[in-house]
Amino acid sequence: MVYVRAVVVSVVVFVSQWAVGDVAPFAEPEKLTPGEDFLEILAKVAPTVYMSGQPTAEGLARMKALGVTRIINLRTQAEMDNRKVVTFDEAAVAADLGLDYVHIPSGGPDSPYARRSVEAFATAIDGAGGNVLLHCTVAYRATHLWTAYLIDHLGMPAPQAVAIARQLNLGLSPLEGFLGRDLLIGVEADE
Repeated sequence: MVYVRAVVVSVVVFVSQWAVGDVAPFAEPEKLTPGEDFLEILAKVAPTVYMSGQPTAEGLARMKALGVTRIINLRTQAEMDNRKVVTFDEAAVAADLGLDYVHIPSGGPDSPYARRSVEAFATAIDGAGGNVLLHCTVAYRATHLWTAYLIDHLGMPAPQAVAIARQLNLGLSPLEGFLGRDLLIGVEADE
């Protein structure tokens, strides 16, 4: 735990150097009140990037009022098609609100976690032309994708990116729970 606290301090000092355009991650994401419009979490993670759990139709309208012009959804197609899970057609509601909608299904056998998802996100965020909402079910996948983006596209060292992610919904690894301490996460350098 001491290591993570030290990393958070270094994130505050160095985070401004990890920026591309308006995508400069906050060292401490701004937690917003999700209310009933978002499942579990709503946070502003950069000047132009919000992250949340599954929004309702009202949540999408709330995001539009905050200047969001693009929704980036990481839920799988099976999740989105299940009206017991998502009670509305998110792409249709986004279109009705005049929002761009980008679907990057992530997770499960049909859409495994892969580098191509990070690349698709980078393309989507770079061409947004306004604020972006990145979401999945409870912001778990969104947190992981955001962390990969920070490391891969903004060049942030993994310990700093993970310190930011732990403030969102990175979740504990079962191994961390069993050991009763945080794991140090690193990324091997490209050869």
